Amino acid sequence: MANLKEIRTRIASVKNTKQVTSAMKMVAAAKLRKAQDAIIKIRPYTDALHKVAGQIAAASEEDFYSPLIESREPDQMLIVLFTSNKGLCGAFNYQITKAALSYVRTKHADLLGQGKIQFLTIGRKGDELIRREGFKVWKNADDLLAQSKFKESASLANDLMKVFLNKEFDKVVLFYNGFKNAAVQRVTQENFLPVDISHKDKEFDTNYILEPTAGEIVTDLMPKILQISLHSALLDSLASEHGARMTAMHKATENATDLIKDLTLNYNKARQAAITNEITEIVSGANALGK
Repeated sequence: MANLKEIRTRIASVKNTKQVTSAMKMVAAAKLRKAQDAIIKIRPYTDALHKVAGQIAAASEEDFYSPLIESREPDQMLIVLFTSNKGLCGAFNYQITKAALSYVRTKHADLLGQGKIQFLTIGRKGDELIRREGFKVWKNADDLLAQSKFKESASLANDLMKVFLNKEFDKVVLFYNGFKNAAVQRVTQENFLPVDISHKDKEFDTNYILEPTAGEIVTDLMPKILQISLHSALLDSLASEHGARMTAMHKATENATDLIKDLTLNYNKARQAAITNEITEIVSGANALGK
């Protein structure tokens, strides 16, 4: 059994760790509330924007064309991976990176073998994992997580539209953790470009007069849809990160509490054993002197 000094040192160390994890849990909880409010507010707008575009496209009797919906055989693919800049958030970074790598290795092994798949990493942790696996990183956008402003998200979305229109990439896919609650994050894969309007909404009042044409309206909406979709994915990832970190720190604090209890019990046992040994030595010494 460890001596009393070693156990006291371990107890003090675990108590310090518990204070840190408890503080980190409180910080993550505060950030989560803010991020949760942001994603709850933006989701109805994002859904409504997609629905309006689908309804107008469904009501149109004309065949319209936009280069942003041009589906072509992928020759160059870009994977946008959302992770975090910091760790201590459980399996948050690993699970989404694993999903993205599994996707390219199973669904697009041919392109991967030809070196035609690149990554746009948003988050240092994902960037480190991707580079460690030997994949090409087209661009890194860690600053987006610190700002989390629509202006920066829209600028990045515009860059993605530009490279798609220039045919530098034929397909852009998003991978991020979708926020459900503090304890649950869903791995989400979303085709970003080309825009898919095949799921047209048929429930639309065709009595509306559209001016200009339906095609022009949908074409004008597409950049806005892509900008808001990328920003929504960013907010989802941020809320999921704070939720995962809060959960991880909560578990770490609980584990520290349990460990302190066990160490305290061991300390009391060791202390009791030491006292018993001292009493035995005193009694034995007294008996020896009495003889």
